Amino acid sequence: MNVRRRLLTGTAIAGATALSLVTLSACSGDSDKDGKPQVVASFYPMEFLAKQIIGDADIRVGTLTKPGVEPHDLELKPRQVGDLSEADVVVYLKGLQPAVDEAVGQSEAKHKVDATTLTSLEKHGASEHGHDHDAEGHDHAEGEHAHEGEHDHDHGGEAGGDPHIWLDPTKYAEVAKGLNKKLAEAYPDHKADFQKNTDALVTKLTALDKEFTAGLKNRTTDTFITTHAAFGYLAERYGLDQEGISGVSPEAEASPARIKEIQEIAKKEKVSTVFFETLASNKGAETVAEDTGLKTGVLDPIEGINDKSKGDDYFEVMRANLAALKQALGAR
Repeated sequence: MNVRRRLLTGTAIAGATALSLVTLSACSGDSDKDGKPQVVASFYPMEFLAKQIIGDADIRVGTLTKPGVEPHDLELKPRQVGDLSEADVVVYLKGLQPAVDEAVGQSEAKHKVDATTLTSLEKHGASEHGHDHDAEGHDHAEGEHAHEGEHDHDHGGEAGGDPHIWLDPTKYAEVAKGLNKKLAEAYPDHKADFQKNTDALVTKLTALDKEFTAGLKNRTTDTFITTHAAFGYLAERYGLDQEGISGVSPEAEASPARIKEIQEIAKKEKVSTVFFETLASNKGAETVAEDTGLKTGVLDPIEGINDKSKGDDYFEVMRANLAALKQALGAR
């Protein structure tokens, strides 16, 4: 995958860890100062789950990826590498942020939780079909989607799976249940509270899944076009067709041939909208929209929350995504 990364490795990590033992970062310093244990999450979806499960317990949750930073582009600072070794629990999603993967592997954290081990991963490419086109009358000519393999970036570590599991509420609930058990192992005194909080969170995620199922019925098209192919799980869950201008990586450049193909798909499938997102480049989406006269909208992969997000947390942004999809797909 051609994504720019910078990772402190080898000697740099060792030096960073040593540095952190002398002058701890604000995150680790707080832990020492007030006696609170510490959970470090790799980016927003993992941070959100940890905070929801931990609730009011006297446990501090921090994140490596600050608001407004595209997670795929994360560059770890020495103090962040040190924070990983100082943490009681590190929660990350292997395959999304190679810089984090390597640093976690070399850290001395007591508990390392890889969210990809808490649910099943699947491979998704630039095209992701959530149902059998032939059965729906949307059959495509043979070879029309030959780009699928070409754009199918191995973006999920050793498993080669798509890491964007949080965009499927059902899979996100599976991760929540697994993380609950891991956190209870780290903090057994809070086990009962963690279970209560997890049950409440899973109930909310189940309700969200039902909202998507009901809201996307009676649509006029199944196809949506987005900047990068982050919505494979969502498409599969609700029987939609995702057409990503680039692949699973937001920094993968779409070829002129791919852009032309997207334009043809938009016309054939009666697509009305090209979706931008809040953190990644939107050049491809702008090109397609300009050349086809399509409307533009926002479909947020919720890799982080910032002032451009259409909501203050995961649930609010997911409901904004649902509203955007309903309008684009002509759902009534």
